[in-house]
Amino acid sequence: MDIKIITKDNEEGLLLSNNPFAISGELVVKRNSDCWSYDIKRYSQAKVRRQTFPDENYSLKDVNNIGFALGAFDNNQPIGLAIFQDQRTKYLYLADLKVSKKYRRRGVAKLLLNKAKKLAEAQKYLGFWVIAQNNNLGACLFYLKYGFIIGGLDTKIYDHSSQADKQNIHFYYDF
Repeated sequence: MDIKIITKDNEEGLLLSNNPFAISGELVVKRNSDCWSYDIKRYSQAKVRRQTFPDENYSLKDVNNIGFALGAFDNNQPIGLAIFQDQRTKYLYLADLKVSKKYRRRGVAKLLLNKAKKLAEAQKYLGFWVIAQNNNLGACLFYLKYGFIIGGLDTKIYDHSSQADKQNIHFYYDF
């Protein structure tokens, strides 16, 4: 497996499709004084469902105008993608992270973040930040396991929508 910066030579990596993931619970975030904490709420089997995000239509020019992309490749076939966007702060924004279903739980996302860390440090960033929906439990637990911490909770973003029961969790990772 190779982790590479997406360029003209491998820009097909930007077309990696989104795959379904389980909505099997949620991260319940709390704030006490100046400390964030969380509980894991697991859904009953009857409530578990699958969700697939719509596929993006990334263009290399657009991605590179505001940041960069990394791809994970197995025999030159794209299996993972990470999109990063430059920020005015010292945290580089992780706008998208996905791994093909067949390659999940094999360390692909971790390898993408490890490579991105080196590139971000060279650009004088001091960490990453990312937003995950509280009911995307797999993503939330991945970020926590990697070493991200909770730095914020947006409880209003989905008001007046069909997703009013969701929240956005802001995760931060310091190098």
